[in-house]
Amino acid sequence: MGTTRDGQVLVVTGTGTEIGKTVTTAAIAAVAVRAGRSVAVLKPAQTGVAPDEPGDVDEVVRLAGDAVTPLELGRFPEPLAPGTAAARAGLAPVRPAQVAEAAEKLAASHDLVLVEGAGGLLVHLDAEGATLADAARLLGAPVLVVAQAGLGTLNSVQLTAEALRARGLGQAGVVIGSWPRQPGLAERCNVADLPVVAGAGLLGAIPAGAGELAVAGFRTSAGGWLGPELGGVWDGAEFARGVA
Repeated sequence: MGTTRDGQVLVVTGTGTEIGKTVTTAAIAAVAVRAGRSVAVLKPAQTGVAPDEPGDVDEVVRLAGDAVTPLELGRFPEPLAPGTAAARAGLAPVRPAQVAEAAEKLAASHDLVLVEGAGGLLVHLDAEGATLADAARLLGAPVLVVAQAGLGTLNSVQLTAEALRARGLGQAGVVIGSWPRQPGLAERCNVADLPVVAGAGLLGAIPAGAGELAVAGFRTSAGGWLGPELGGVWDGAEFARGVA
């Protein structure tokens, strides 16, 4: 993970929406908290949520525990890309420099800061086309990619990996955001193919429905879904053998 003068910063992005990015962020946070680390989660831009409704950072805290420090920089009511949602709401967008500044401040008082993006890596934050990748570059932080398990994911993961490399950004690895209870042929084959197209390791697989578990079960189980690089005990080689 990227290291500031104080804590570590990890940027969490996805290959799209509704693929398990928030639950993955919560699992990483839960594992870190159980290990005695202080954790903050930063959501630069929350879209599609009313002012009085819980957002992604609230879900992370619910699952990982009140010890997690949440911070949301901007909230826009329509379920659109942050830049578009901000413009339509007549609100100021969240810019990469704001994200980097907030993450660095949190890192000064926390061991780990998780920056969870909205949608994919290159979703626009403002009208000028700034993205989460720009914030990651300012932070010098690696990017964890959360991906789907099934058909179509290899193309999305490879495109994201190429975008990261083109910008000189490090990829921490890939986590499957929702591993089905009964994986089909595509899912089973993708376990071997994902790290190849990503050029980075497969660091975990979150079971489908994990976010619906009782919070105590979520917190105690999270380490079994994530590899040692993310603080867990998940064994990628053993997992691959089990689904082959």
